Amino acid sequence: FMNLNLPNILTMSRLMLTLGFIFCLTKAGLGAIVMAIVLFTCASLTDFYDGYFAKRWNLISDFGKIMDPIADKFLTLAAFFIFARMHIVAEWMFYIIFIREVLVTVSRLMVMKKGRYLAAERAGKCKTVFQIIAIAFILIFLMLREASPLMPWGDMTVQNWLQSWQRGINVLMWLTVILTFLSGISYVWNNRKIFFLDLKEIIKIS
Repeated sequence: FMNLNLPNILTMSRLMLTLGFIFCLTKAGLGAIVMAIVLFTCASLTDFYDGYFAKRWNLISDFGKIMDPIADKFLTLAAFFIFARMHIVAEWMFYIIFIREVLVTVSRLMVMKKGRYLAAERAGKCKTVFQIIAIAFILIFLMLREASPLMPWGDMTVQNWLQSWQRGINVLMWLTVILTFLSGISYVWNNRKIFFLDLKEIIKIS
């Protein structure tokens, strides 16, 4: 089932990098958060290059079609879940992102089992970019917060600066959640004929 080619190896490495990212992100200390940033950056790069090499060298496989979106969602959802537990991101924001990503991924895999393929839409790609930017922004905030005792400025200056960064996170997360929700609506609407046919088949079977 799994072809040992470079794109699939990169996809599997993203899962391993995500596990390391989760481990570091749940640990205290500046070194742990810096390592989490490094691992997230590497995982994000594998997301780009597995698709790039698969298309460039015509190495698209069934394994890659299934595992690539799963690995993507594992990385982003793990990050937002931990941020919610840290109370940096509101829990309801995580739930909206989680429900959208799981429903879209599961529906895409179900359609794929029937020999059809739902291509990624522009709204979905923009959503992914915003999610990655939001995660990176939060990771930098965590790094700065851990490093704040080492900064040469006064405590009040540092606290005011971190509060401003937190407000920026809130704005970015609102934009990310709205775009995530709208991209989900767009996905359902644009593929409504396929979903309607599948629903008719289910009704006939039942």
